[in-house]
Amino acid sequence: MTQELAEGPHTILPDDSEFIEVPSEREKIFVASPRQLMWWRFRRHRMALLSGVVLILLYLVALTWEFLAPYDPLRHDVQSAYAPPQRLRFFDEEGFPFPPFVYGLKGERDPETFRKIYEVDKSAKHPIKFMVKQGDPYRFWGFIESDLHLFGLEDNEGTVFLLGADRLGRDVLSRLLAATRISASIGLVGVIVSFVLGVLIGGISGYYGGTADIAIQRVIEFIRAMPSIPLWLALSAAIPKDWPVTRVYFAITIILSLIGWTGLARVVRGRFLSLREEDFVQAARFAGASEGRIIVRHMTPSFLSHIIASVTLAVPSMILSETSLSFLGLGMRPPALSWGVLLREAQNLQAVALAPWLLAPGLLVVIAVLAFNFVGDGLRDAADPYAR
Repeated sequence: MTQELAEGPHTILPDDSEFIEVPSEREKIFVASPRQLMWWRFRRHRMALLSGVVLILLYLVALTWEFLAPYDPLRHDVQSAYAPPQRLRFFDEEGFPFPPFVYGLKGERDPETFRKIYEVDKSAKHPIKFMVKQGDPYRFWGFIESDLHLFGLEDNEGTVFLLGADRLGRDVLSRLLAATRISASIGLVGVIVSFVLGVLIGGISGYYGGTADIAIQRVIEFIRAMPSIPLWLALSAAIPKDWPVTRVYFAITIILSLIGWTGLARVVRGRFLSLREEDFVQAARFAGASEGRIIVRHMTPSFLSHIIASVTLAVPSMILSETSLSFLGLGMRPPALSWGVLLREAQNLQAVALAPWLLAPGLLVVIAVLAFNFVGDGLRDAADPYAR
């Protein structure tokens, strides 16, 4: 039976089935919701999509580093000071063994420089086991006691330093994984606080105007006119050195937030100035809505996508600020672990020359900052899905 296909996108089913109209790509755009349009536009930004995957993995590491790290990050062995990275090997003289393994290390003192020189000991072969128990005990998120690690060695005779060891023989990989939790979370926490302050203060400035607007803008100009680094140094120096790690963490977060809210406040103020005379705002006033409800439920959601993009681009600056403060010794302090604290090990040029793997936290900072910037670019493009 021959059937003629009418104009338009259709699909013919066999026998006596009816025609089913399948929307074309252009028709899908016309009927799609704004969220679908934003997702489709964001998905076209390949680097933003890849960076989003990188950030998801980064925060999964931050959530589960106790399980992922092969050693306790504070465990030290002076005999393994500045031990080089041990290469993970998948082949030996017999072919392809499973599981993979690492060769042992032999350390000897140079009689002239007294520097310890390590050589690969192929007579000591250490298979790497997965889901290893009886490792260094830990408390997962400070609550659940366990000694289960993703990988490690079952015997205590060898070591598995995939990223080498520092001057005290501590595993750099374990310390890097542990530092990810503080450095990655302090950016999010700081941006959340800045978001609340920026939207609240900027909304008041733009919605009410007048004296409130003038006073708030003068305060913003005063804060932005001050050099950021000296201001960080002054506020961080006020933190007592005997404070515990948790209190220092929140103090650094508040310091970064008190400085970082001004840019978002100005963006919100500008948007509120343009929106407060719109028809939907006047309709909400005539319907008897309170001013707080108008701001929170009507005006802010109308440009929430732009705020999300701005906040995403603000996270890397928070991470860099914390890293800078900790690197200078004014932020997080040992025994706390952050990327900046780990980079303090690389302050000594001689140590970097002997152990370049100590710069690994700097590489992770670069990856995180680039990933956030690419995701921010993608969200900024997706925030206006109707733009060409």
